Amino acid sequence: TEDPQSKQVLLQYSNGKPQNYLEGRTQFHSRDFSLEILNTSRQDGQLYEYVTSKGQEEKVWQIQLEVYEPVSHPSIEVLSRALANGSCSLTLKCSARGDNISYGWACRPPGLCSPRGSLLHLSYPQHNSSVSCSCSATNPVSSHQVTFSAPGCSPEPAGRCPPAAFGSSLPLLLLLL
Repeated sequence: TEDPQSKQVLLQYSNGKPQNYLEGRTQFHSRDFSLEILNTSRQDGQLYEYVTSKGQEEKVWQIQLEVYEPVSHPSIEVLSRALANGSCSLTLKCSARGDNISYGWACRPPGLCSPRGSLLHLSYPQHNSSVSCSCSATNPVSSHQVTFSAPGCSPEPAGRCPPAAFGSSLPLLLLLL
């Protein structure tokens, strides 16, 4: 024999009155008949059912709740730097903590960069100091952005490259290789 499936009832609404079985964990809003889970945690991410019954008729809706950690403020790391034929080439990596993160890049002036997810290849004229790129780290619950201003390139060794100026007050990590 199969074990019967058991379900926990969070709230029951009958005769115009809600009965909240998880007082302090959930809050029922009678104006729109919504149920709010308070202090959401990862354990709350599961399948929920909403059941209405009238007489012999019963309707069931299933709702899959996904719980995400918000995206942290991203940082940009310089993975590589090269100077050749009067052009400076940089490979940048954008990193953030959180769940289900997608990355996007935007550069000014346009046309100088090739984004690939969290990585960006940037190539610009050696003495152009007005190049900046912004990385956006986004997930279903939050989004943060950081801007990188490209330094002028010189034939000096990579370790002596002038420090990059960041156009954001967000905490950043810069590693020159």
